[in-house]
Amino acid sequence: MIIKQAIEVLRLEAEGVLGLINKIDESFTKMVELICNSKGRLIVGGIGKSGIVGRKIVATLNSTGTRSLFLHPVEAMHGDLGMVSRNDIFLALSNSGETDELNILLPSIRSIGCPIIGLTGNTSSTLANQSDIIIDVGVDKEACPLGLAPTSSTTALLAMGDALAVVLINKKHFKQSDFKKIHPGGALGQRLSAMVEDIMLTGGSVPLISDSSSLAKAIKGIDSFGLGTVLVSDDKNRLAGIITDGDLRRLLAEKKQIDDLSVNEVMTKKPRTVSPESLVYDALNIMEQFQITILPVTDSSGRIEGILHLHDILGKGEFKFNGR
Repeated sequence: MIIKQAIEVLRLEAEGVLGLINKIDESFTKMVELICNSKGRLIVGGIGKSGIVGRKIVATLNSTGTRSLFLHPVEAMHGDLGMVSRNDIFLALSNSGETDELNILLPSIRSIGCPIIGLTGNTSSTLANQSDIIIDVGVDKEACPLGLAPTSSTTALLAMGDALAVVLINKKHFKQSDFKKIHPGGALGQRLSAMVEDIMLTGGSVPLISDSSSLAKAIKGIDSFGLGTVLVSDDKNRLAGIITDGDLRRLLAEKKQIDDLSVNEVMTKKPRTVSPESLVYDALNIMEQFQITILPVTDSSGRIEGILHLHDILGKGEFKFNGR
């Protein structure tokens, strides 16, 4: 009975993927051309199982020459929408096409100026109606006997993402040498697959001052720790802000009397952060996106857990990019 059920699951999921063959049409071609001609990135969004599949699609695309970023729709509505620019393309994933958290985001995406591509199993859905290009990934039946858990539908969605990635490899003439450049492997590869808490600086290695400290103390912290930054905390050890050596240079360039300034006047409030449980790969993406080399590490309450520097990701001299 067990073997029979397992075989039935594989059969249903295989049929779901094979069923996509007849759904590949000019919409798929338009999607590929749009992505190839884009000067921005492919932003992928989805909730639940579709979100998990979306992260895998993003990972595959990034590793094969198509710059991509996963955007959680709920986080997007609370500030992460700032990651999106008008040159980007938004790829929305939802089998039902009626995922509220995703659909609520779409008008904001459109107001930025991004084209929207919908991968959905319901071509009459809200998502489909708001998309510029619709890719049908519908399946006849879920492998789940209750018809509740996404099974065949997520397999089909994943397969369509792979189809997109492979076509883009050929379309962009992505070569084996290109693949090696972005897969240095070894210690760096291990770091990128680790969690932030595995390599972040903690305890006395974190440059930290209170929000009541003087600017002189902040400058001393930046100088003594050698990280080019100092974190500012409130009386409950929550992150209040960050001051970098770049902030100080800008103050001097503006010929301000820095002795008269307080930490609160200088620090950047609500800086980009990362959680200890985040993948180092995701932290590196944030650094690349916002052109920063430091990320404060905080828990869900905003309390400071540590600090992550780009050098700790790259291995402090272990990796050289000039060929020497």
